[in-house]
Amino acid sequence: MKTRAVRMYGKMDLRLEEFELPEIKDDEILAKIYSDSLCMSTYKLALQGKKHKRCPQNVDTHPIITGHEFSGIIVKVGRKWQDQFKPGERFAQQPALNYKGSMASPGYSYEYFGGDTEYCIFPHEAMEVGALMPFEGDSFYKSSLGEPLSCSIGAMHAMYHTKQANYHHEMGMKPHGNLIIMGGCGPMGLGAVSYALVSKYHPDLIVVTDVNDAKIARAEQVLPPKKAEELGIRLMYVNTAKMDDPKKGLMDISEGHGYDDVMVYVPIPAVATLANSVLAYDGCMNFFSGPADKNFSATVNLYDCHYNATHIMGTTGGNNDDLIEANTLTGKGIIDPAIMVTHVGGLNSVAECTCNLPNIPGGKKLAYTQFDMPMTAIEDFGKLGEKDPFFKELDECCKEHNGLWNPEAERLIFSHFGVTVGV
Repeated sequence: MKTRAVRMYGKMDLRLEEFELPEIKDDEILAKIYSDSLCMSTYKLALQGKKHKRCPQNVDTHPIITGHEFSGIIVKVGRKWQDQFKPGERFAQQPALNYKGSMASPGYSYEYFGGDTEYCIFPHEAMEVGALMPFEGDSFYKSSLGEPLSCSIGAMHAMYHTKQANYHHEMGMKPHGNLIIMGGCGPMGLGAVSYALVSKYHPDLIVVTDVNDAKIARAEQVLPPKKAEELGIRLMYVNTAKMDDPKKGLMDISEGHGYDDVMVYVPIPAVATLANSVLAYDGCMNFFSGPADKNFSATVNLYDCHYNATHIMGTTGGNNDDLIEANTLTGKGIIDPAIMVTHVGGLNSVAECTCNLPNIPGGKKLAYTQFDMPMTAIEDFGKLGEKDPFFKELDECCKEHNGLWNPEAERLIFSHFGVTVGV
């Protein structure tokens, strides 16, 4: 069967093409893709091309389908998996396969397995590692955003603390501790804040830093401090660029204690250094934001590492349990991942948008792959609606949900473009 997909041939060489998918094998599954949220990691893949660890060296002759935060419906099931999966089932998927130690992942490494497409083929390894999962939610975008949310969930579970009396590591953030998320008003940071508010760790203080007033204002709108207060948590958004002495200012907010858990969500050396400087005793710093530069480094305080038991780690992605937790929280409405989304578009917008992600303001760019539409900011729906009744209706729908994307908007956009949900 034919499909349209965005395929990468090399550095910044992404093309929307139509081509023939092969018939699935007995150990494969054919899926229809509905949504994929564009990730900065895909931009890094496009920027590096063959130099990226997950990119095959023959990508110029065997291009890969981009996109790894995708969701859809199972269309056809190979004989091996027919007792576990059925056509018509909605799914979520975990791109971090880690199959037999391989770094191969959908959206990075496979010719026929990725999210920026109308249809794709799940290879046997995805099912063998449990990466294909049923999803019971009311929309596809929630499942797409479950993957980036699971990355922050995994990061918080991977934090650790120690006790002088033994060598045992207490896994996870410190319960009722101080948490700071540096550069946290972007989409991934907001996902982290939303999870921290409802997590079992229940930090007493969450400080979120940024240097962009517009991003801070939006964060305060979608995740207001008042909501945190109702949960018994003090939540503060801080513009460190407006602080005379950012380290002193952040330490003062913590009443001199410092931060038990520090998460760095932007790959900027000065931010990493500042983050390291505000660690409390036995504080754990997670450098979450992966840099494209292999020589990226920052100054850290090794005196504190020795005498104050501070420690540094890094995480990337989440595991199956993290994704299940993310999908459960979003499926039950405990977390609304739409706080991450600021733009919506169609398959034809993916290639250009991906190659320009750092230059496009706002949060997550959500692509629906069964139709074409320019990547459009949700905040622009109203202006476009002055001439287009469709955007007027979309704008009204999002305004009813605090300006956020929502299941009703997804159904509306499917109806407008004649997209049938089903096999």
